[in-house]
Amino acid sequence: MRGNKVILQPFNIFNEQYIMRKLVVLISLMAGIISVSRAQDTLSVKSSDTVHTAPIHPADSVLRIINLNPFFNQHVDSLLSYQFMINRDPSKYYWYLKNSPAGLKINKDNGLLTFKAEKSYFLSGKLRYDHDYRVDIGVQNLNDPKDKVDTSFTLVFYNTEIIPSKVKPTVGSTLTIDEGDTVSFKIQCETGSFPIEDILFSSSIPIRNFSLVKKCDDEFRWSPDYDFVKDSDPGKQKTVTLSFIGSNKFREKDTALVTIIVKDALNYPLASEDYKLLTKNISTYILQLKYTFLQLDKKLKKNKKTRTTFDMTGASTALTGTILSTSSSQGAQNTGKVLPSVGISLVPIKEAIAPAKIVDQNQAALVRTSIKRLEYMLTDNSLVGDRDPDIVKKTNKLRDELKQIQVQLIDIPIDFTNNMNEEELNRYFNSPKVNKKYRLKG
Repeated sequence: MRGNKVILQPFNIFNEQYIMRKLVVLISLMAGIISVSRAQDTLSVKSSDTVHTAPIHPADSVLRIINLNPFFNQHVDSLLSYQFMINRDPSKYYWYLKNSPAGLKINKDNGLLTFKAEKSYFLSGKLRYDHDYRVDIGVQNLNDPKDKVDTSFTLVFYNTEIIPSKVKPTVGSTLTIDEGDTVSFKIQCETGSFPIEDILFSSSIPIRNFSLVKKCDDEFRWSPDYDFVKDSDPGKQKTVTLSFIGSNKFREKDTALVTIIVKDALNYPLASEDYKLLTKNISTYILQLKYTFLQLDKKLKKNKKTRTTFDMTGASTALTGTILSTSSSQGAQNTGKVLPSVGISLVPIKEAIAPAKIVDQNQAALVRTSIKRLEYMLTDNSLVGDRDPDIVKKTNKLRDELKQIQVQLIDIPIDFTNNMNEEELNRYFNSPKVNKKYRLKG
């Protein structure tokens, strides 16, 4: 446009043709999209009709239980109800069980498994806790015996009520024994929900020579020594507390206590040996005293014979002098006057040569009395039975008597060189002549 003039541009025919081609292409694309959409709808309808008329899965060729549960864990006092299903028409089949525990049932027509785990089954022993029951189950065609299936499942019962296991000794809680005696009892177990598997033992005082208890029904045996109770223990007795600790697999424990009171007692085997040794020593000492008595008695017999000879000589001399003094002969009368003096003079000679052995006589009598007393004490304190309860008392009495006699005869020389046997000594000691000689005279 120049000044006030308007300059008109000529119309471009090529631009109009380009636009027309674009419109034609656009229309064609839209028509194609519409036709494709209609074709898809037609296919979708046909495909839908095909799926609706055709089956989803082909029919199974093998009979099987389609919902088998291989494991059932059942609480006591609960109800079990489980419906088994098969891939066939259930009206043409029947169900059965084998090796089923007490109370377990199945409906033969529809395969409904039922069971009520009543506690009475377990209390009566028909069922057990924590035990795997393998149950065989099967289903079979009513018309075709070959058309069947057999399988199994496992049934386990558990109980949430825990019954503790206890340790039960076969004796009371307190025992009283003497030293040297043997205490023996068994350790039993009262089995609960979980049995006791091992037992530990402990003692309040260290002991020895006992049998160790490790499990139920083991026997505990113990013999306390004779020196177990000391003189410093109060009441001459000692108390021992035994602990038996039982535990199950969960390490739950139960403890049983047994108290044993051990009293001071006699060591009888040692006391018996002491008694035998003492009686042997007394018997030997008696033989020595008998030989000593024999020697003393022989000395007394020889001295008595000498004195008797002097007495007879003096008496005969005096008697002869008396007779001669009455004679008619003067010489005989003179001799008769001298002879009595000669007889009297023999008395001091007798006392000088063979003095009276009063001491020896008394010693012989004392020795004989001691022998008789020891023999009586041995007889009076002899043991009665295999285990004389008075053995210590009798032993002490014999020992005191032996010591007392040894003190009494301490001044008498005891001759240990004995050339005579026991039989010869007893024959001499118990001879009638000796008994008459030393017999007490009233």
